[in-house]
Amino acid sequence: MLIDPIECLKDLVSLQKDGELAIHAYTQDVLESAGLNTKYFDYTPSKVTVRGEFSAYNKKLEIPRRALICETNGDPAYPSLLIFAHPDSEPVKRSELWSSDPFVPIERMGKLHGWGVADDLAGCACAISAIQHVFHDKTTKIGNVIFASTPSKSFARGVSALLHDGMSADASLYLHPAESGHGLNEIKAIASGQLEFTLDICGRHPETTEPGHTAFSHLAVNPIEKAYLYIDALSQLNNSRNNRIFHQAINDEVGRSTNIHISRIISNEEDKLSRINQFCTLGGAVSFPPNETIEDTINEITDAVRKVSKADRWLSQNPPKLTWLSGVTGGEVDMSSPFYKAVSESVRKVTLREPYVNPMHTSSDIKNPIVEADIPCLGLGCLGGNLAQNNHVDEWIDIDDFSNMVAVTKKIIERWCTGEQTLKPTSLHN
Repeated sequence: MLIDPIECLKDLVSLQKDGELAIHAYTQDVLESAGLNTKYFDYTPSKVTVRGEFSAYNKKLEIPRRALICETNGDPAYPSLLIFAHPDSEPVKRSELWSSDPFVPIERMGKLHGWGVADDLAGCACAISAIQHVFHDKTTKIGNVIFASTPSKSFARGVSALLHDGMSADASLYLHPAESGHGLNEIKAIASGQLEFTLDICGRHPETTEPGHTAFSHLAVNPIEKAYLYIDALSQLNNSRNNRIFHQAINDEVGRSTNIHISRIISNEEDKLSRINQFCTLGGAVSFPPNETIEDTINEITDAVRKVSKADRWLSQNPPKLTWLSGVTGGEVDMSSPFYKAVSESVRKVTLREPYVNPMHTSSDIKNPIVEADIPCLGLGCLGGNLAQNNHVDEWIDIDDFSNMVAVTKKIIERWCTGEQTLKPTSLHN
């Protein structure tokens, strides 16, 4: 029995209060009924040997996780497709601020509201519904289709775990509502890499037992003042990198291809404004295009920090501690590739509008199949908003755009997995 896509999504919202395993169980039940083979894959994120990615130790990496694999056993003579979405949501908080119970899906003014509906239950429901309908209606041979329900939040590394266990396909599709606010006509084909870091700088109190330091502050070493030396150096490096490092699509969108920013300054162990702190921590991030490596980016920033330290008497003897917290490599799919054409033409057929590439979704999960397994991957999704991960309430997706998302996904499966794209590229009106 076919499940209506929006009813499927409502079911998932209601189940979200019981967590990702409840979403897995529902997905398994529906897709087994549709004739797919399913199995669970249990893993520990810290033991996933990722390429082009790292994370400083976090206890969340040791939490056992479970992914669900649903497979059609299609004809190996035809192209195969891996579809993935994540069933896990943000930790529940501030739910009392919602205008209604977040786990009771509600339709209002063309939108469906519910916890995790746009991150990423819509992706899960879309995959379930599209696969169901394709294999209910199919009249021709079709390649293998895999739906992987893979945890993604909190360093879960779900799809990477499956790829390193040997899961493979000719192409991959990541289903997730568009977080840019533009909806289904946006295709994620480019994902910049990103690094996050901290810089711990130490200073020195003035040599006095007086409770106030202001009159003695010229005899102290103020770590906040030293921090500005590094901020200035990183700003200069940012400008230098922008002149040297170029990616056409990213540059066309925002006027540059890479960025370094300082987003955090912490120096608060002293309660009184009249006292000098002994420590200051800077925190920041770097975005870099897919044609640059993590190693090259790290080396440039490390060198800039080292030069500042070497030029200052105090810092040369008391260098700061530079800590790299996380890093991911970028990835992209060429717009002239057969898979991009299959996806873009499917979007065009359904929406009757020309799709375009969003090159600004930094560290998007489309990078995982590309970097970890050399599988081309594109992302798309319906219009959504008020995401809980952005500290908003009343998260929503646009119902009409979600219906189109299901139709587009169904068409991508039919077009790619029958080999139609390589045989008969079409225009909007064919």
